[in-house]
Amino acid sequence: MISGILQYLRTALTKNQDYRDTLTKIHWWRMVVVTSVGVTTLVWGMRELKWLQPWELKAYDQMLRSRPSEPPDPRLLLVKITEEDLAQVKWPLSDAIINQLLTKLESDQPRVIGLNLYRQNQTNLAAGITNKNNIITTCLLSSKDRSEIPPPPNFPGDNISYNDLIPDNQEDQIVRRSLLFAEPSNNSKCATQFSFAALIAISYLEKQGINVDFTEKHNFHLGKITFSTLTPNSGGYIGLDAAGYQILLNYRHPHRLTQEVTLSQVLNGQVNPNWIKDKLVIIGTTAASVHPGVYTPYSASPDHPARTSTVFIHAQIASQILSTVLDGRPLIWYWPDWLEVTWVLAWSLLGSILGWWLRHPVMLLVVGCLTLAGLVAICVGLFLLAGWIPLIPPAIAFLFSSVGILVYSTYRTQQQTKLIIQQVEQQQEAIAQLSILLKETTAATEATKIRDQHIHSASIIYQPEKRTGDLLLGGRYHISRVLGAGGFGRTYLAQDTQRPGNPTCVVKQLMPARRDTKFLEVARRLFNTEAEILEALGKHPQIPALLAYFEDQQEFYLVEEYIPGHTLHEELAPVHGAKNETFVIEMLKGVLEVLAFVHEHRVIHRDIKPHNIIRSNQDNRLVLIDFGAVKLMHPPTSEQTELATVAIGTRGYAPPEQFAGHPRLSSDIYALGMMGIQAMTGILPQELQPDPETGNVMWQHTVQVSAELGMILDKMVRYHFSDRYQSAAAVLQDLNQISDKK
Repeated sequence: MISGILQYLRTALTKNQDYRDTLTKIHWWRMVVVTSVGVTTLVWGMRELKWLQPWELKAYDQMLRSRPSEPPDPRLLLVKITEEDLAQVKWPLSDAIINQLLTKLESDQPRVIGLNLYRQNQTNLAAGITNKNNIITTCLLSSKDRSEIPPPPNFPGDNISYNDLIPDNQEDQIVRRSLLFAEPSNNSKCATQFSFAALIAISYLEKQGINVDFTEKHNFHLGKITFSTLTPNSGGYIGLDAAGYQILLNYRHPHRLTQEVTLSQVLNGQVNPNWIKDKLVIIGTTAASVHPGVYTPYSASPDHPARTSTVFIHAQIASQILSTVLDGRPLIWYWPDWLEVTWVLAWSLLGSILGWWLRHPVMLLVVGCLTLAGLVAICVGLFLLAGWIPLIPPAIAFLFSSVGILVYSTYRTQQQTKLIIQQVEQQQEAIAQLSILLKETTAATEATKIRDQHIHSASIIYQPEKRTGDLLLGGRYHISRVLGAGGFGRTYLAQDTQRPGNPTCVVKQLMPARRDTKFLEVARRLFNTEAEILEALGKHPQIPALLAYFEDQQEFYLVEEYIPGHTLHEELAPVHGAKNETFVIEMLKGVLEVLAFVHEHRVIHRDIKPHNIIRSNQDNRLVLIDFGAVKLMHPPTSEQTELATVAIGTRGYAPPEQFAGHPRLSSDIYALGMMGIQAMTGILPQELQPDPETGNVMWQHTVQVSAELGMILDKMVRYHFSDRYQSAAAVLQDLNQISDKK
């Protein structure tokens, strides 16, 4: 489906002038989609292998600890048997002590009493208490490392529960789930399906007319509330043993769970009867000498002990059930697998898009950190609403995708730069050979000179200027009008009849100065390397895309994207006068942005001037045209505009080293600086005089200019190339500082 959409976009968008940009975006969007899907698959595979589960559970614990504290549950009273109590009464507690405790509590009319104590030989438990229906007691299931402890024989089966808790795994042993109901073993004396916490909560609710309903498979109901039980892949769990009826334990803060009293306080009558009346009273030991306790998500908190007594965990579970049914406190919810995959894919896509858009390590680091902070905020915000959605998988997917796209784009840029540098080297070799050929002075006879002149003249006559209506290359390019002509060739506006909509393009006809085999061989090599350089540079939005290039009848043709607009020559014409500083700064920045890209690839434009910069009608951007190396195939014919040597450039804009045929990157900066001075003064560069001592152009006396901009322009046009700015980026940096001040 994705490939079909991309194909449709490619077909539809070839009809407009954004064809090059569209294809580039389609390529990158394809990379974004492929990378995102691949990373999502990788991350989801890591998740299925449980590699991410420990991190997800730690993130879950941290979010649980970070929640604001809720008020204590007013329906519960916790009677603790502490180490201090055991200093007065020995463990295990005798039936007499427990019966005394139960009698004291019963006198204050609790709704339910939960006795979370399991002991061998409980023969006389609750002796003397006529109504045992509101007392829930426990037994202990057998396991690999312990034996079973049966329930008191004198209690009805409906008041018996098992005491077991289920820690998560062998690594952290943290209790995050509660097993509420389970099928009892046929051979067990602890033959009950109810956990202690579930039975005391249900008994409390039944006395309020709310009954449990197991009619729905894998879920149960208490009143109007549905308790959805865990599945093997619930939340951050993968392959969980979800047997029985399990739910995630929605902890209250341990320090604000419920009212607490000690065994001694109850036996000594030091407890307010209102704390007991109509309450769910839970009795259990908190002495570490009896049981060391279990780990909870709060174990990592510095203000909480590493282990928590099991009676507190049972109280947490019972409180969760009561609060959910009576107060509407939400259960912890989570997404199905398909929605979690979509969530991870969305963050992977976002990472890929940011990596493609920014393409700078520092910027990606800053924006990436802010984006990940947003992901954390979303997950924490939803967790405050009891939603547990993946945090670690989307974070990893975001990082992998963003870094992957950044690495790919960097690698692609480096490879492209390496290729262009190789082409530039080949170009320089071809230029050097052409220079030698064009400078040759021969001792040939006059007849030979005349013959060469005839050959040259014949070559020009052989290829007359194309006219409106002419077709080039097998009838593909239909000439609309002539845009310009010079010594090295002609430029036409044409329609490409083989593309949908017959889009307008620019066809440049380049005519070699000579037609002998040696010259054509070098010229052809220069043309091909120049075309390959233009094809690579044309991916920048401020350089026309090279659509095609070819040779026909010993002449060379470039087909380029047509940019509707006007040249800066029209804006800087003397009739318009001098421009203000804002215009000059924006003009310089607009050209420097593309010049920085060109110079990164070690390419010298060689002919920066107002005629070669177009202001696009579509978006007002400045577009750089007419790279100069191909002009070497024909020597200059007008000493008024072109250099008198084989070097390319325009008088007034080209610096001294370019006159000598040794252009540098800073040569383009010189030419642009002269354009800036022309805009500031309204004076053509050819009319400005150099300082006789330094050779630097004198211009500041002709116009008022700020010291900052004046210094920048002066540094751009220094006579010696080593005294100028050495990079377009450095000029941009100084210009941006001026803009920030304004």
